[in-house]
Amino acid sequence: MDKIKILGIQVNDRIKEAGRTQYVLTQYSDNIRTRLGFHELNDNICSRTGLIVIELCGEQQMQNALENELRNIGGLEVKEMVFHL
Repeated sequence: MDKIKILGIQVNDRIKEAGRTQYVLTQYSDNIRTRLGFHELNDNICSRTGLIVIELCGEQQMQNALENELRNIGGLEVKEMVFHL
């Protein structure tokens, strides 16, 4: 069965968690079809929290490995959406 899997990742402290999060996302870049990142930004403040939305592709085993590595990073909250085609 074909499906679309999307992960929502809340980064609670971008300054502390950005490096390791970026490393994991780079390691699995072949399994990320779409990536969007959001954080509050204006002239006076750059929020320490952020949200990343990724659409996964490729082998299920690699998608699961990516999700597990993200879940093992302290300071991240990972949610999953699955759409069956």
